Amino acid sequence: MNAALIVNAGAAKGLGADGQTLGVQTAIGESSLVNTSYGDGAVNPDGSVADSIGLFQQQSSWGTVEQRMDPTTSAGFFYDRLVAVEGWQAMEPSIAINKVQRNADPNHYTKYRADAVAIMTYLGGLGSSTLAPTTTAAPVSALSTPTGTAPATPAPIGGCVAVSGDAQALAAGLVTAMEEGRLRLLEDRYAQQIRNMAAGTAKENCGTDVRILQVITIALNTFERVGVSDLNRQCTGSLLGAGTGSSHWMNGGGNAVDFFSFDGTATTGCDANALQLLTVLDPQVPQGSRAGQIQCRSSTYQHITQFTDSPNHLHFDVAYADGPLTTG
Repeated sequence: MNAALIVNAGAAKGLGADGQTLGVQTAIGESSLVNTSYGDGAVNPDGSVADSIGLFQQQSSWGTVEQRMDPTTSAGFFYDRLVAVEGWQAMEPSIAINKVQRNADPNHYTKYRADAVAIMTYLGGLGSSTLAPTTTAAPVSALSTPTGTAPATPAPIGGCVAVSGDAQALAAGLVTAMEEGRLRLLEDRYAQQIRNMAAGTAKENCGTDVRILQVITIALNTFERVGVSDLNRQCTGSLLGAGTGSSHWMNGGGNAVDFFSFDGTATTGCDANALQLLTVLDPQVPQGSRAGQIQCRSSTYQHITQFTDSPNHLHFDVAYADGPLTTG
């Protein structure tokens, strides 16, 4: 995944979590972590059209096309210029990034900070197979995950509202949420699964169960912004976790979703935001729906079975559940 490549490039340069987070924050603000081969058509001060490409939207002065399109190399270019900025570690993050990227608005990257921190927290929980260890450089304090006693973010929209049962219509709504910046997929290949469903072009074993699309929609009805890290692993060939026995893979895949953040705050699956969503979902989902974590609350759920899972996301699946959601 592009975020992990950016983080590992920072670790290879000797940067700690503080610098690595700036790298992820920059790429979110420049390209939404999508390695694009085209720019935004911005005009340079001399009147020329910028030829920016890649995760960091770097112009030709940074390197060759091949270098700028390579996530590791382009991230390395960013870090080389970052460490050349005197006092960058003491600067407000967006200001430090602006010293490197030199865009017109020095505060442009501020709104991407929470997502960058959430992604760093998620990657850190995956272990060394995905995220290289950080150096002794001081980590950003915001990398601590929320506790179960933290106040839940109030839902801007009621979670228990009528939700469509049409998969293509639901996917189209999620595409709109992605375009609005309300729904962020950690990997573009999972975002493409939703786009293909919305377009009616999803291939075999690359779809998402309509109930999972409904669950994501309900999450968006409960929180202003939602981060998703995993959908159909059979489609991507990912063998993380339980491998082919995972609910992300079995029965054609697409029977599960992993959330990594709500309203820009990383979730442990046992924090207040996760519990808020599960409370909204429980009356609506079919019996046998499952969620990680376990023993997060004193009362039991009516329809949701809990199980132990790694504390860097909220897993939800319907792989063992019969029947539709009851919404509205």
